[in-house]
Amino acid sequence: MTFRVVIVPGWRDSGPGHWQSLWAEGLSNAVRVEQDDWVSPRRESWVRAIGDLILAQDAPVVVAAHSLGCIATAHLPAKVTARIAGALLVAPADPERRASLNDFAPVPYAALPYRSVVVASSNDPFCPVRLAGAYARAWGSEFVRMQNAGHINLDSGHGDWPLGLALLQSLTETPSQLLAGHNAFDNLATL
Repeated sequence: MTFRVVIVPGWRDSGPGHWQSLWAEGLSNAVRVEQDDWVSPRRESWVRAIGDLILAQDAPVVVAAHSLGCIATAHLPAKVTARIAGALLVAPADPERRASLNDFAPVPYAALPYRSVVVASSNDPFCPVRLAGAYARAWGSEFVRMQNAGHINLDSGHGDWPLGLALLQSLTETPSQLLAGHNAFDNLATL
């Protein structure tokens, strides 16, 4: 099955060299959300931009979100989430820690209707790992805790990020492929 990768950057976008930017350039079937305002985000407009891009795709979607993009993804309405096959939610933000992000609070604490993986770091300066773990439990997500990986962005040394790509690819596997020991990298051509 062919999937469309929808890349959802967080607050202030993901600049050149960030793993999201590298994936947007390197994956032939990736599309990237563009927001009208990366610096002073408003939940309604961010969620609309993400939803519009997902609904415009002609294949099932796998979301690759970072930071505030994870929280915006959790706010998506049901008509949009019905098109999502899976989501990689990396270093979710705590919108209550910064006044400029308060519009995204409260964070939804309901199960996501698709397979998801939350990846968080033990020393993320923007979201305590305990809170990221609480998001994962509430959302019904698998949880991957990285040691001392910062905000899992370019500043913390995560430009090219093979682990993230492997996690993204694992979201495209069916349960039978997982049980048979199928290699996630075999799906590279369909990602």
